Amino acid sequence: MIEQIRGLEDLKSLAGARQADTAVAFDLSQRREQAEAGVPADERGAEVAAQIALARRESPARGSRLLGLAKTLTGMPHTFAAFRTGLLSEWRATLIVKDTICLSAPDRAGVDEELAADTGALNGLGDRAIIAAVRAAAYRRDPASVAKRASRAMGERCVSLRPAPDTMTCLTALLPAAQGVAAYAALCRDADTARSNGDHRSRGQVMADTLVERVTGTPGGINGVQIQLVMTDHTLLQAGAEPARLPGYGTIPAEQARTIAGETDLNLWVRRLYTAPGTGELVAMDSTARLFPPALKRFLQIRDDTCRTPYCDAPIRHHDHVTPWHRRGPTTAGNGQGLCEACNHTKETPGWAAQTIPGPRHTVATTTPTGHTYHSTAPPLPGTPPAGGTRSCGSQERGLTLARATP
Repeated sequence: MIEQIRGLEDLKSLAGARQADTAVAFDLSQRREQAEAGVPADERGAEVAAQIALARRESPARGSRLLGLAKTLTGMPHTFAAFRTGLLSEWRATLIVKDTICLSAPDRAGVDEELAADTGALNGLGDRAIIAAVRAAAYRRDPASVAKRASRAMGERCVSLRPAPDTMTCLTALLPAAQGVAAYAALCRDADTARSNGDHRSRGQVMADTLVERVTGTPGGINGVQIQLVMTDHTLLQAGAEPARLPGYGTIPAEQARTIAGETDLNLWVRRLYTAPGTGELVAMDSTARLFPPALKRFLQIRDDTCRTPYCDAPIRHHDHVTPWHRRGPTTAGNGQGLCEACNHTKETPGWAAQTIPGPRHTVATTTPTGHTYHSTAPPLPGTPPAGGTRSCGSQERGLTLARATP
């Protein structure tokens, strides 16, 4: 069985390498077709990564990284050979490419030759050891480019949020080293002071609470900051067990949703929305405007939750007409969808098309330039019966509540 596991791991690497070869070939073919069609040189291949992402059931951002990996590996024959034979996994090949991407093609090939991963030189090394070896080799080849990349990285500082188990989240800040160390040291110092003064919370709890209080300006971190909470009326008013949805996080238990909605120090108001019984489809809101009005934008954000492109779970940034306005597409909930900025731009490139498909919940079919079609269905809202099941309802519409904290 151990031999089987190892063999399957080698097979995964071989399949990944074949995917990379095919992705590069597909990119070249698409660029040739676009060149023949008269597409400007700087616009060719713009949507290739998105098509690869759909085929691999990955997000568009992940598809772009995979295509970049494949194209870079063509100039690193030793790393690519190690990937094909199973000496390197796709992840570790990515680590090598990531830390050499700032180099020129000849210098990158020189690092590839020096490391010679296909000879087994990296066998037994962990991720950190591989990264250290690659960075050292890259710095020896071109220290100026490595330093320039580090300087440019300061412009990529950001803050991100992703769900964690048990209704927790990971709030992550990408900061320059000095600033990150200083912020962490300040939290440690304040936590140690609080503990020495008799605070019974753990050091980690004090640090987390202090961070939230300083960022929001409020103990607890909710009052004065706008949040949204979607739950059924039964969950809110009758202690139902149906879970709720917290946009930006996902599903949370009913009891915790009631706790958030019932906080006495929050200014709350309730917006009533309705879903059709048996399907969970939100009742439509229509508009004759060219742009989606604020209320309809909120409606789409609640219904779609994240970008509607298949496999993309990026936050909604654009409110898009499925059938474009210039093709007489109406500004309605049925013809609207929430998309991230990148996916909305991709959808507008030549060869892409989208249309709504009748069904229990809002469904959009997206067709790529190669003729492949992918479907996206709005996620089920709280109170939606399971597939194939039924749920009794006393009226033609089932109430939903949106609890929202306001300044």
